Amino acid sequence: MRKIFILTKREFLTAVRTKSFLIGLIIAPVLMGGSFFVINIFKDKVDINDKKIAVIDHSAVVAEPLKEIVKNRNEKEIFDSETGEKNKPEFLLEIYDPETENLNELRLALSQRIRNKELHAFIEIGPEVLNPGSDVENDRIKYYAENAMIDDIREWISGAINNHLRKLRVEKLNISSDVSGGLFYWIHVEGMGLVSMDKETGDVKDAKKSNLADALAVPYILMMIMFMMVMMFTVPLLSAVMEEKTERIAEVLLGSVTPFQFLMGKLLGSLSISLIGSAVYIIGGTYVATKMGFADSVPYHLFPWFFTFLILNIFMMGSIMAALGSASNNSKDAQSLQFPAMIPVLIPMFVMFPLLKDPLSSFSTVISLIPPFTPMLMIVRQATPVSIPAWQPFVGLVGVLLFTVLTIWIGSRMFRACILMQGSPPKFSNLIRWVVKG
Repeated sequence: MRKIFILTKREFLTAVRTKSFLIGLIIAPVLMGGSFFVINIFKDKVDINDKKIAVIDHSAVVAEPLKEIVKNRNEKEIFDSETGEKNKPEFLLEIYDPETENLNELRLALSQRIRNKELHAFIEIGPEVLNPGSDVENDRIKYYAENAMIDDIREWISGAINNHLRKLRVEKLNISSDVSGGLFYWIHVEGMGLVSMDKETGDVKDAKKSNLADALAVPYILMMIMFMMVMMFTVPLLSAVMEEKTERIAEVLLGSVTPFQFLMGKLLGSLSISLIGSAVYIIGGTYVATKMGFADSVPYHLFPWFFTFLILNIFMMGSIMAALGSASNNSKDAQSLQFPAMIPVLIPMFVMFPLLKDPLSSFSTVISLIPPFTPMLMIVRQATPVSIPAWQPFVGLVGVLLFTVLTIWIGSRMFRACILMQGSPPKFSNLIRWVVKG
């Protein structure tokens, strides 16, 4: 144990004394959360330049009323009520008669004007939008723009046109405006949590309003912290071991320690650094969340699970990376092995959102119980507002524990066989042979 401790201390001090370690601790959360801060800073920064929009109205019932709706908006909604300053763009409509135009040439010409920045967008309104029927093509309203999918103007135009069409349909039914007002009133369905009982007083506690922090931010942040710790402190083991092997440093160290002690020193060194890094992120994140008024969203009960899964994940991935590093003879070998070895870390990132959407589905349950994926996916499921069956985290923990022991055993056999070996390519068949023969 003393020799393992010495090697662990060596790995730890080698890492923490470098500027890259401190920079990494600072840069990683900035990169992860920077986009949220940028969105928050610029959420009120709106382009107030006038927007020209062309309208091709096949229905003959929308274009002219739309001009009045836009005129009313431009007069009442684009200026700050207190300062009088313009804070939204003015919309300028151009109406085209589809009966007098060659439609294909008109669409092309308008599209070209958009490319030339002379026009923001153009809208084509189907002939049967007032009385939609079985012919869907005639009921469509098309919004042509360079960035139509996330264009806020498209949403405003859609609401304006549909509200006008509803009014026309109500008028057609001879319903007075006094009676029909409620037809257009939209009541938002609020997302709420569950009612609970206060354990101390026995009183019934009102349900909390669901928020983005509980539903998305907490599981996302916990998963990203674990992902960063694995990527920052286990994946580099592959290159580090390969370099020590090729530079003959391993031969010197193995004169004093066994291959298993050498491997465990590497793993414990990576573990100690990752625990410090994750603790810094979690303590810092908890402090920030408390100051921002999200103290109730901090999942204190999950921190023991998080660190337990993190420890097992570091051992599991670290032993694989170190073993593959010992089998590599040069940087080319290391690069060819690195991506396949990272698959157990990458797959959870790809399936995170289906799990967030439905944590209790069969897919979510099964994939979170597959040992290589369990540490990251189980913590995601536990961090959602949905209650996960109590047996699943424990079964997942047992599976990961057994699999981690297996990977350490496999990794140590490969490490012992390869760390002093030169010239043998790390083919799949060779890797299997080295694990079997040790």
